[in-house]
Amino acid sequence: MLRFIPTPSTSQLGIGPFTVHFYALCIIAGITIAIWWGDKRYRRVGGAEHVVADVAIIAVPSGIIGGRLYHLLTSPDAYFGSGGHPLDAFKIWQGGLGIWGAIALGTLAAWWMHKRLRNRGRQGLLTFSQFADALAPGVLCAQAIGRCGNWFNGELFGKPTNLPWGLEIPLALRPLGFETFPTFHPTFAYEALWCLGIAFLILRLEKQFKPGQTFLFYIAAYCVGRFFFESLRIDQAHVIFGMRVNEWVSLIVGFLAIAQLRRISKRVTNSEESGTISP
Repeated sequence: MLRFIPTPSTSQLGIGPFTVHFYALCIIAGITIAIWWGDKRYRRVGGAEHVVADVAIIAVPSGIIGGRLYHLLTSPDAYFGSGGHPLDAFKIWQGGLGIWGAIALGTLAAWWMHKRLRNRGRQGLLTFSQFADALAPGVLCAQAIGRCGNWFNGELFGKPTNLPWGLEIPLALRPLGFETFPTFHPTFAYEALWCLGIAFLILRLEKQFKPGQTFLFYIAAYCVGRFFFESLRIDQAHVIFGMRVNEWVSLIVGFLAIAQLRRISKRVTNSEESGTISP
């Protein structure tokens, strides 16, 4: 019986002249599920068919580009520092998609495309808040599946640990100064489970949410988990006042999401009290 989680011995598969990277397969699988489930949820609340897929044509590549740009901005030394290889910046199959950049640029592109469809007179469009709410659980599942790609790449693990679910990392992949430690916290697995847990909570609680709050709840809850998981990680990162950049981003984005959640709740409560919304 295995006591620890092994790291896969390979992260790719050769098929004739082609090389299939498992990280890329995880990303593609996650995106597919997010679009399928998002479309199903969007239609269930009255939206038109194929709207999610039409928006995804722009939002998905924008999210990938945003994720890569965020990674390059926050971890530039591996590509542009001493001994770095600038062309490696294009090798996204090796990992390195910052979730904050993916969410930011992907959401912005989705908003733009959704607005463009409305301006074209597309029938069956709901508000963008309802659109974002419909996508939230699927996006969380996509993030969870994408984290499995980090397992295949042997990356984004945390501090050394002897816990039964510790991740065995080959010597060649251990960070400098941690060569003598065989097992580490599988922080990517923690994050994947956290994302699935948030998706489950959304499905249980979303009937209590107002338009826009489901997506904001996703952002706020993810930030809570990401802050703690980030504190466990030992890969190189820029530090500001003793905390990693992604910890600061989690705090700031999480605070803004919670503030917006409260603002929507207060606005709806005031509207109900004034009689502009039926009880």
